[in-house]
Amino acid sequence: MDKKNKLLIGISISIVIVLVVLIAIIICNLNNTWLDNGAVDNIAEVILDDCTDEYENMEEDIVTTNVEQEKISPNCKIILIKHYKGCNHEINEYIKVPERLVNLTKEDLQKEYKDWEIKEFTNDKVTLYKEFQGICGEHYILKDEDGKIVIFKILENGKEEVYEKTDISIDYLPVKDKENIQKGLEVNGKEKLNQLIESFE
Repeated sequence: MDKKNKLLIGISISIVIVLVVLIAIIICNLNNTWLDNGAVDNIAEVILDDCTDEYENMEEDIVTTNVEQEKISPNCKIILIKHYKGCNHEINEYIKVPERLVNLTKEDLQKEYKDWEIKEFTNDKVTLYKEFQGICGEHYILKDEDGKIVIFKILENGKEEVYEKTDISIDYLPVKDKENIQKGLEVNGKEKLNQLIESFE
């Protein structure tokens, strides 16, 4: 191969390289212009809008199917608040959760306790409220029988029944307490009754 042919081949290769570089530069400039005109932004907006709608639909499905209702746990504390209209007292009764109530929802519990109002409902604590006619079962009256204090419980109908006969003699009590017991000393609540009896002993 002579020098002339070699030179022609070299020039041809150089021209091809320059053309490839120029074409690459032109393509890059066209892409940048296209990007600058907001074409990609428009595409991105369309994609985002579609995804957002789909995501919202998916989110709604998740909310409706995956929301767990609170249920009564085996360690739940149940408080029964009983309001007695006759004496306007409230008695709070604390009970261990019966096995039949474990895993019940608020709606299920309301079916079990139809006459009660659910004041509070969580996995660990349930408070139920109900109003009763008459008086509560914590009304007592202390009387003197044969020189000893006898405790009577006042029933809903107003009658009295013997609750406890004590060995406490009224002879050693202060005069005022002795007179009150002889007339009939009314006490409301077991706690107050116990405190009073302790003070007399």
